[in-house]
Amino acid sequence: MHKYSLYAQHMVSFTVLASGSKGNSTVVSGGRTRILVDCGLSCRELFRRMKLAGQQPETLDAIIVTHEHTDHINGLVVTARKLGIPVYFTEATHRAWMRWLTPRRQMTYAQWIEQCRKQAAERQAELDATVEDCEHEELDAETQPIAVLPEPSGDPAPESGSNWPPSRKEDPTWLPGVEYFQAGQPFEIGDIAVSPFTIPHDAADPVGFVFRAEGIRMGFTTDLGYIPPNVKAQLQSVDLLLLESNHDLEMLRDGPYPWAVKQRVLSRVGHLSNEAAAEFLEKSYDGQAAYVILAHLSESNNLPELARVTAERALNGRASLLANRLLLAAQNEPLSAIYF
Repeated sequence: MHKYSLYAQHMVSFTVLASGSKGNSTVVSGGRTRILVDCGLSCRELFRRMKLAGQQPETLDAIIVTHEHTDHINGLVVTARKLGIPVYFTEATHRAWMRWLTPRRQMTYAQWIEQCRKQAAERQAELDATVEDCEHEELDAETQPIAVLPEPSGDPAPESGSNWPPSRKEDPTWLPGVEYFQAGQPFEIGDIAVSPFTIPHDAADPVGFVFRAEGIRMGFTTDLGYIPPNVKAQLQSVDLLLLESNHDLEMLRDGPYPWAVKQRVLSRVGHLSNEAAAEFLEKSYDGQAAYVILAHLSESNNLPELARVTAERALNGRASLLANRLLLAAQNEPLSAIYF
């Protein structure tokens, strides 16, 4: 798919570059296609980690976004522009992301009334001047008529010679390409089939994914408060499973977060605990994956060994998934690429 053909072997691979509250990014490769799932790292750090993991940044074909929270989109604009690649969102996520990036002014009601009066006076003055010119028939032959329209944004009309509309560099939301998808409707990016599904999280339209390439299925889901039936169904018969194991319940309750933040994390649109992840692995998971990756571990409210031990107990009856087949994604370094 990409103009760069740097990979002689078109194998399927899965590389977690970062996972946690400070930034999330994963590369999924299949055939000639390479997708970046979320772009929560800065462009510089993303490229550094890709090279550490043996990946070439210029071979990326697209970025796909799970939701609009900062740790998933922090480096999105710079990376997409630098590589000239499209970004895939749900429409609601794209709109929420644009609102977050677009500067907003705040004013009191009195200030708003005064601004409206000034704009009305300016428009009336322009209209009066135009009428007077018409009456005296003094319009220059080369002058074009000016249509004076109300400004829906509430801002004064731009002056002649100003940079309007804003250039690409001035527009913080400009991307080389934007593609929409909908949860529940599979689609393809090059050689990789993507099945997005809805997850419960406090974002505009958060999703998880199942990626399929060359017969390999990879399940990807983090940032969810619990695992509803639709997610359980999607995560069956996968060859690789990346699953959130965010916090230890006791560490979170006794930890440094304000109570309101603790309530958010513990809610049904928050994050998945070690115990909830283990319950899924023990009772609802079919055990078909060659690799289970625990992801999005909290640095404040979890310990890698706690997450590992809790998951290992749940998988106790499935020896093939123990030892090196149970992996933990880290915040500060990439996980070794997994090849199929």
